[in-house]
Amino acid sequence: MDFELNKKQKDIQKAAREFAQGELKDIARDCDLNETFPPELIRKAGELGFLGAFIPEQYGGAGLGFLEHAIILEEFWKVDPGLGQQLCSTTFGSEEFILFGTEEQKQKYLPPLASGEAMMGFAITEPDAGSDTSSASTSAQETEHGYIMNGSKTMIGNGTVGRYLVVFALSDPDNESRAQRHSIFVVETDTPGYEATRLHGKMGLRASDTASIFFSGLKLPKEALIGTRGKGFYQLMQFFDRSRAYVAAHGVGLAQGAMDLAIKHVKGRVQFGRKIASFQATQFKIAEMATRIELARTLTHKACSLLDKGKSDSKVTSMAKMNAARTAVEVVDEALQLHGGYGYFNDQDVERFYRAAKVLELYEGAKEIEKIIIGRHVLGRY
Repeated sequence: MDFELNKKQKDIQKAAREFAQGELKDIARDCDLNETFPPELIRKAGELGFLGAFIPEQYGGAGLGFLEHAIILEEFWKVDPGLGQQLCSTTFGSEEFILFGTEEQKQKYLPPLASGEAMMGFAITEPDAGSDTSSASTSAQETEHGYIMNGSKTMIGNGTVGRYLVVFALSDPDNESRAQRHSIFVVETDTPGYEATRLHGKMGLRASDTASIFFSGLKLPKEALIGTRGKGFYQLMQFFDRSRAYVAAHGVGLAQGAMDLAIKHVKGRVQFGRKIASFQATQFKIAEMATRIELARTLTHKACSLLDKGKSDSKVTSMAKMNAARTAVEVVDEALQLHGGYGYFNDQDVERFYRAAKVLELYEGAKEIEKIIIGRHVLGRY
């Protein structure tokens, strides 16, 4: 096993780091306070190949792997979680096109995402269906010419700014198997019957777009179906095996960024006539933080590398995501503690990182869901 990044991966990492420092750092606090982001940021990232790095070259992407995608996202999240999330969510759900889409769907929907000309999202969560995705009730009723969609989704990324969304909907409600009642569709947001309302007041990741979505008699052509009708749940699980792997990189990046802020603070702050960094208690904290981050990064890279080798492992992916999220929450807590009272005010970046961390244990599978997946894989049948 080789735990070193190769030269190409190091170059990608360096380029992503320079982009984040040059484009995200100076605007991060204002974007958080104003709950917005500059659209031109997406286009700049697209021009440099940072969006959906796993999208194949024939569809306008960089043609890289999920490991390279994770490396890029870690660098973005180290500088700002909110803008890092927005840059990640721009292509969120595009895996469904790559894995299950027709050639026509791939040609139409993937190139604008990779270039930054368009944004998308994946509409899964509903007011009464969060972790229990198979309870989703937004319906797609078949007609002679296609489908009619009715229902609502909530907490959906890019609901108000996306050009199109991938939607998990109930297409076969009478099927005896709960796992064969849903399908996945692509919905263009300028279609009559689509309405989105931006959600304000998030604790963290305030720069990223999150919305409630309503479908009222929205008409879809038959070509809007992605993959196989009634197989949406299985297709969704394959998406999660990929998204959770690189969402783990969100946690790694946030934790690393928070520790970097803490290191800068303790090296400059003097108490009792000494730099805070000189105290053994401080050194112990930093040592534990650094070790947790390195462990989380290694497991994240393993999960992504397995995907790139065609060896998807739900257990390892769930471990990576759960561990990275917990690491982010624990590390940023210690980072703020090292800032003392200064860290409690929003003129300190660590305060923004602290607010952002908790969502990592909630979205893309709550930590309890990850534990269920891991436990079932380890225990097997019983």
